[in-house]
Amino acid sequence: MSAYIAPSQIAQRQLAYFEGKHVLVAGEAEDLFPVELANHCESVSVFTSNYSYYRQLENCNTIQRFYGAEFTEETQADLVLLYWPKAKAEAEFLLAMLMAKLGKDTEIVVVGENRSGVKSIEKMFKPYGNVVKYDSARRCSFYWGQCLEQAPAFNLQEWFKTYSVNIGEQSLTVKSLPGVFSHGEFDIGSKLLLDTLPSLNGKVLDFGCGAGVLGAVMASRNPEIELEMCDISAFAVESTKATLAANGLTGKVFASDVYSDTSKDYRFIISNPPFHSGLDTSYSATETLLADAPSYLNAQGEMIIVANSFLKYPPIIEQAFGKCATLNKTTKFAIYHASK
Repeated sequence: MSAYIAPSQIAQRQLAYFEGKHVLVAGEAEDLFPVELANHCESVSVFTSNYSYYRQLENCNTIQRFYGAEFTEETQADLVLLYWPKAKAEAEFLLAMLMAKLGKDTEIVVVGENRSGVKSIEKMFKPYGNVVKYDSARRCSFYWGQCLEQAPAFNLQEWFKTYSVNIGEQSLTVKSLPGVFSHGEFDIGSKLLLDTLPSLNGKVLDFGCGAGVLGAVMASRNPEIELEMCDISAFAVESTKATLAANGLTGKVFASDVYSDTSKDYRFIISNPPFHSGLDTSYSATETLLADAPSYLNAQGEMIIVANSFLKYPPIIEQAFGKCATLNKTTKFAIYHASK
């Protein structure tokens, strides 16, 4: 069984495309194939918006790694290896940014699972040049193409979707980049969580902040709190910063791989935790969030989360805290609470 995800396996079958190239890897990459690729081409750089993946590459000295919402570094790259992202809007964003940055004559290889909609690249790449499918295996496709037109200049600000949400008496402006949870809409689980929250004080962590809706509401309702907001996604971090700024609010916003970059003295940890990773469901980050929460709370610390009712989180919370209360429940969601 290969240690590589299926899109990497199909790229591995086509190493001849990468010979002699300076390759920039982007999109939904999640394994160490770029390290192997470095043995077959001139250089490999990885640009990722996933902080966990960025950390995974920390000791891989043969490649350069970059984390962020926008790739701004000087680069020799003449070929992009794009792992098709799960959100089509994110693919459009990455193409617009990378083609503007790397320019005419840049080659592109796109790999992705067929169920992820990778076929969309055929139409999506038309403004830049031609792209053709050359291989398919393991329910994945391999495309090669070349940028023949000078792409328009890229401006990150133009990619924010701005919308208003009304929560009780409050109207909030939300700014969100493609690929961010609740992009363009307000999640009903988050609404239930906000309806249920007590008044807050002290240091509060909004874990998995997405576009920043929860934290922005908490900060405006409880202006005295010391708010921290984290997410694994660089697009979420930038969206949250923009949402806070749009509403005249302040908070510390940063990337974290679960608790990798957080403090250890929170009065409250509040979360609508993620349970999707790529196209498949993944609970591991949330299970770590719940199981390790007591170590990151102060002596009076409390954790309040919203989750789909079918998810078996109470036993994990009970094991961590000794107890788990349900503060609110609908047919779809439950609000769980635990304190030290």
